[in-house]
Amino acid sequence: MKKGVSFLVTVALMALASFLASAYDPSPLEDTCVAVDEPKNAVFVNGKFCKNPNLTVAEDFLYQGLNIPGNTSNYVGSVVNLINVDQLPGENTLGVSMSRIDYEPNGQNPPHFHPRASEIFIVLEGKLLVGFITSNPEHRFISKVLNKGDVFVFPFSLIHFQVNIGHTNAVAIAAFNSQNPGLVTIASSMFGSNPPINPDFLARAFQLDKRVVEYLQARF
Repeated sequence: MKKGVSFLVTVALMALASFLASAYDPSPLEDTCVAVDEPKNAVFVNGKFCKNPNLTVAEDFLYQGLNIPGNTSNYVGSVVNLINVDQLPGENTLGVSMSRIDYEPNGQNPPHFHPRASEIFIVLEGKLLVGFITSNPEHRFISKVLNKGDVFVFPFSLIHFQVNIGHTNAVAIAAFNSQNPGLVTIASSMFGSNPPINPDFLARAFQLDKRVVEYLQARF
């Protein structure tokens, strides 16, 4: 009986571990697995089709241009240059990616979350107010003013944001534990969905006048 119980516990723990592992990028099963859109010469599948390892070259693992400032002339005053597996094929199966974010004064990276990644964030230039909100029911708002060289972590899949509160342009680098962290921007997702969500529902959900909701839907 004791052996049977022990066996069942072992199986249950293995199943739980498998379930938890499936929420993250798969671990690499080979030294390299460079992403390739054309599967004709592919030999493995792990995230994306993989180039034959014998055909990989240095350029597969190289991205150039992250030093170039982005154009922040948009409605939020910031721009994100994401380097994921689509821009850098050598990331495939490695579970990493990164981005450069440029902010004009008062520019913001509006509230959003990454469904597949945690984020570590470092300020290269400027002064940023950053923060995230914990999950239901506490909704704790955890925030900090960051200066050049400061590092902050945004936990897995929590809503977070950054705002440039300085008088000059700001620059930051973010790194993710996923080759494709994904992005859900709260406002544009809810008010800019395709097809649109019923404005009566949104008005009640966000405690807004229906006319405000319709205006936001037209804007996004």
